[in-house]
Amino acid sequence: MRNLIKKPIFIFFALSILIAAPLFLLPLNLFDGEIVYQNGLSTVVEPRPLSLHFVSGIEYWGEHLDGVKDYHLTPRGRMLAVGFIIGFPALIAFRVFLKNNQPK
Repeated sequence: MRNLIKKPIFIFFALSILIAAPLFLLPLNLFDGEIVYQNGLSTVVEPRPLSLHFVSGIEYWGEHLDGVKDYHLTPRGRMLAVGFIIGFPALIAFRVFLKNNQPK
């Protein structure tokens, strides 16, 4: 187990899964998004924070989608999601890599 913790690739994948699981499974409205409502002939775009579980289509809590035509993350929301799921674990894995390869 100790040897596994010293491997940066294991740290990266483990932390990515550990961070992504709650973001996809819980309704945490952290990411910038837009909801497009269709009401007759008019469409209304409402910017609001969305959760990844809502955007991915996992709807455990039965959210009402009356009049909703589309919902998606904005580019800023996508970058934030990538930063959480890939960027943060990559920084920690890089730190483990540097710690393992420092001269003694």
